[in-house]
Amino acid sequence: MTSAPSGSEQATGDDARADDVRRAVGAVVDPELRRPLAELDMIRDVAVTGTRARVEIALTIVGCPAADRIERDVRAAASTASDISDVEVVVGVMSSAQRQALTTRLRGDRATRTMPFGPDALTRVIAVTSGKGGVGKSSITANLAVALAQRGLAVGLIDADVHGFSIPGLLGLVDAEGRPPAPTRIDDLMLPPVAFGVKAISIGMFLPRDQPVSAAVAWRGPMLHRTVQQFLTDVFFGDLDVLLIDMPPGTGDVAISVGQLLPHADVLVVTTPQTAASDVAVRSGLVAAQTGQRVIGVVENMGAMTLSDGSTLDLFGAGGGEAVAASLSTPDHVVPLLASVPLSVDLRRGGDEGAPVVVSRPDDAAARAIAALAERIATTPRGLARRSLPVTPR
Repeated sequence: MTSAPSGSEQATGDDARADDVRRAVGAVVDPELRRPLAELDMIRDVAVTGTRARVEIALTIVGCPAADRIERDVRAAASTASDISDVEVVVGVMSSAQRQALTTRLRGDRATRTMPFGPDALTRVIAVTSGKGGVGKSSITANLAVALAQRGLAVGLIDADVHGFSIPGLLGLVDAEGRPPAPTRIDDLMLPPVAFGVKAISIGMFLPRDQPVSAAVAWRGPMLHRTVQQFLTDVFFGDLDVLLIDMPPGTGDVAISVGQLLPHADVLVVTTPQTAASDVAVRSGLVAAQTGQRVIGVVENMGAMTLSDGSTLDLFGAGGGEAVAASLSTPDHVVPLLASVPLSVDLRRGGDEGAPVVVSRPDDAAARAIAALAERIATTPRGLARRSLPVTPR
């Protein structure tokens, strides 16, 4: 006959199961901060009595939008521990001091508010620009960001087109009324919403909720510069492989500000095949080069479309992308035509529905062209000009 465990044996078993539960819960990833709860010091206490576990966690703020998901994930993780059949999750909130410690930990070496995307950063910054509006620059940017994330890269996206912001809608980051969510704030840090693996920020997320969705942003130069600067400094993107910036069309205040703040950034120029777009697209590339940025290539959007009978339709003409690439090339730097994205109903429909075509219809010709563009950018090393290397000459 087997004797019942003694009190000390029972306590030892409970402690061992509590350690198992703590390890399982500690591996749960905060959906906004994208880091494990153990690393964020969000687990307050774990206790096990027999087959019942009690887990106390502390969220960053009251009303945390990810609270329900975190609670579900914690409960599910705790249930995977050995011999646990019942889980109680107690949700609390960090104190001011704990939040301050968290923001300091998140910033790492950046104890003060500084821009983390300088020339020595590991993040590759790519500004996507065009000479004029209406060429599908934002659609290309949003889908390119998602395609890069599909390849396992950590991707951030800044919607710098303040007057004509559209990234939230293209990524499905809007409610039924078309309003983007407000970013979660932890003291002076802003956490960007995430869609399809892309961390995105837009001025549309900061507009007063009592304004109509169609409200205009009527700002001049200094406010535009400050907005871009805050996006680069106060938004916590974490460790990124690539940061895409959806630029406003033309060569105005934001283009100059980004050139001043990120002179080391790469630039991708978007145009359509028609001369009216390609001629002005060259100007945006030339302005970028004047600020020290490097034009890495041209994307031709709304190119030839293959019809059901196998014929092609050049609705917007042909050759514009190649012409822009040739005009921006110099004897020292050849600018390639990186992609020609065909005119696509699915690309347009995906943008309207907030479902990027590279996800919703990956076999579409436009989706394949953008996926190939992402692969080409992901496998092309960035230039090292004007960047210091972590070596010391002897």
